Amino acid sequence: MINKKNIITLASRSPRRRKLLKQLNIKFKSISVDTEEKVRKGEKPASAVKRISKEKLEKAKETVKRGIIITADTIVVLNNNVIGKPKNEKNAYRILKMLSDNIHTVYTGYSIFNWSNDKKITEFEKTLVKFRKLTDEEIWEYIKSGSPMDKAGAYGIQDDFGAVFIEKVNGCYYNVVGLPLAKLYHSLLRIL
Repeated sequence: MINKKNIITLASRSPRRRKLLKQLNIKFKSISVDTEEKVRKGEKPASAVKRISKEKLEKAKETVKRGIIITADTIVVLNNNVIGKPKNEKNAYRILKMLSDNIHTVYTGYSIFNWSNDKKITEFEKTLVKFRKLTDEEIWEYIKSGSPMDKAGAYGIQDDFGAVFIEKVNGCYYNVVGLPLAKLYHSLLRIL
């Protein structure tokens, strides 16, 4: 069981990941780590998110010297193309127009390291998401809210207007938000 004695650090600047980890009712602190989050040419999505989460972990280990560290990376893939965070409003429109009436895949890789026993786990989860057909008016209204600008795929499935774009989710909902909670929890139990 994860208890209050375990010192856990989430190395992520994502407010969504912090909120998800709170749902597990565990005490943690969060820090930011700066690493390049680019998928390499020819790299498979699952390999990319696992590699990036490992790179974030190595960076976090430079400053966090005890307890358990968690890192993660999420990407959106449509027709074998990785869709990152939008660079501007025009780019956000283009991304949402591509996702409209299509199925895309969300991959999240995470790494966990426990300083006390030197155990490390790196896993990933993938979830299929079906968007309904969006109108231009809906897309621009959503862009005006500012919500898509800090999210891979230019939308948030959780608690904002982006939720109404989703017709169907096949897999872990929380993975789409940014952390596959059930899988992550079981990994934390394995690493203690």
